[in-house]
Amino acid sequence: MTEDGSIDTRSRLLNAAADLIAAAPGEDFSLRAVCDVVGVKMPTLYHFFGSKQGLIEAVIEHGFDMYLSAKSSSESSGDPIQDLRMGWDAHVVFGLENPGFYTLMYGKVRPGYSPEAQSRPSEMLRSLTSRAESEGRLVVDHEQAAAHILATNIGVTLRLIIQGRDDPELSAGVREGVLAAITGTGQIGDDGKRLGHSIIEFAAAHPEVLGTNETQLLIQWIGRLGEGEGRR
Repeated sequence: MTEDGSIDTRSRLLNAAADLIAAAPGEDFSLRAVCDVVGVKMPTLYHFFGSKQGLIEAVIEHGFDMYLSAKSSSESSGDPIQDLRMGWDAHVVFGLENPGFYTLMYGKVRPGYSPEAQSRPSEMLRSLTSRAESEGRLVVDHEQAAAHILATNIGVTLRLIIQGRDDPELSAGVREGVLAAITGTGQIGDDGKRLGHSIIEFAAAHPEVLGTNETQLLIQWIGRLGEGEGRR
């Protein structure tokens, strides 16, 4: 078998395992069934993965590779909160399009354990919340903000996978609720800082109203006004 053929067989085994997992999320799957789908014998599967657990871990790793590849191909809006919003939507889309991979990546729960590959997208999320914190856009620290987003984003995605259909209204409602909580725009108050937060987040969520450059200028100006208010 050529090197390319080996890579192709390995990928086909990964995809077959993911499809079987997607067909019955949370249930066990048969290695023999995986081999039958690809048309190979059990020794071939053991050659690539060593064991059933080795196959499961490879499926998880491959799933995160797919997810990060899709994330890296998307362009930044230039605004960290808007990028969080876009990242949320991309996360949900990936889960619905790849339920077999996703249920292994985020749905297999074991106390005190998370797949090593899970740390990569989590770091990307924390980098965005850290940037938002440095711009004065958060009312919680960036680690807490990232935890809020990750927990609810995973929960919504798993719920939609269980339903077997998308629910844009549910996803958007939870997403905006979480963003409002971490930016402070969901809290009632008359102070200028709260109003500034509300204007900033509305502008960031709707850059088409003012235009991209004008939106960024507005955010910078309100941020400076807030700094000036804090020094009074």
